[in-house]
Amino acid sequence: MSTARFDELIHAPTRLSLVSLLAATEWAEFRYLREQLGLSDSALSKQLTTLEQAGYVEIRKSFVGKRPRTSAALSRAGRAAFDGHVVALQEIVARAGSTLLPGG
Repeated sequence: MSTARFDELIHAPTRLSLVSLLAATEWAEFRYLREQLGLSDSALSKQLTTLEQAGYVEIRKSFVGKRPRTSAALSRAGRAAFDGHVVALQEIVARAGSTLLPGG
């Protein structure tokens, strides 16, 4: 089980959506991520760069024919950070739920 750790870098809405998508795949192509998130190329590139600099994402560049292809994957550190962030969010929700109960 992961240790709860709220991660401000991951928590930003766009990055949280991006990391959630990456958590569900081994590698995801740039185009797929852009379409799923509804981001421009530059906005997605900026988010991926931020996550890569933090050590949370690995970027792989290749060519298919003469066309460049960029793919991204969560690194081991990124997976651990995401898992810890999810646990922290679950704890926050559980605490909020317990305060809504009579006598809570």
